[in-house]
Amino acid sequence: MKRFAAAVLAAFWCAALWSADQATLDLGKKEEQQSCVACHSLRLIHSQRLSRATWSRELDKMAGWGTTIKDRDALLEYLVANYGDDKPIPAPAVSLDGSGKK
Repeated sequence: MKRFAAAVLAAFWCAALWSADQATLDLGKKEEQQSCVACHSLRLIHSQRLSRATWSRELDKMAGWGTTIKDRDALLEYLVANYGDDKPIPAPAVSLDGSGKK
């Protein structure tokens, strides 16, 4: 029983270390505006639910295609924290006229 409690405590401690602080998330959001929206809508980015590894590969791919990412780590943390594969899928945008604009 003591080992189980220690394992649970260790898991919470590791999760706390891996979670990004608010300053990092704010920097990541700013980096998203500077690096991503020149080519992508926020709707496209924010509709994704990717793992950390997959977001990392996406950032590598975008860098390979020429985008400049000044703070990759902050952007990765922001994307994982807000659009990771553990987050719920957003509801589709629907309007009364069918245009998708609200």
